[in-house]
Amino acid sequence: MKSFFGQIIGGVAGIALASYLVKGVHYDGNLITLLLIGLILGILNFFIKPVLEVITFPLRLLTLNLFSLVIMMGLVWITDVIFIPPYFEITGIGALFWTALIVWIMSIVFDTTLANLNTSKN
Repeated sequence: MKSFFGQIIGGVAGIALASYLVKGVHYDGNLITLLLIGLILGILNFFIKPVLEVITFPLRLLTLNLFSLVIMMGLVWITDVIFIPPYFEITGIGALFWTALIVWIMSIVFDTTLANLNTSKN
């Protein structure tokens, strides 16, 4: 099961890393803005993404789960639309693709790490 905090931390780390590595991804440099972006991405990943994954199961099966990246691109794009450009902006489809890939990987890493920490305590 996905952890809510793992998704938030993955979103924060993914956006911070993408703004550093990907040309066309900018946020205002404020830590509060970065945390809010991560919170929105975490909420979308935790609540909306599972519903979209159930709906698109046949397509994900045909593409060997690569369609999940398209779902993540949509969620990152929604987050970009929520924040007005001085605070957070992604310009171009290439920047959106790389940002979604980075956020996807970081969410998996932090979600898995938190899940392993949780099971090792028991």
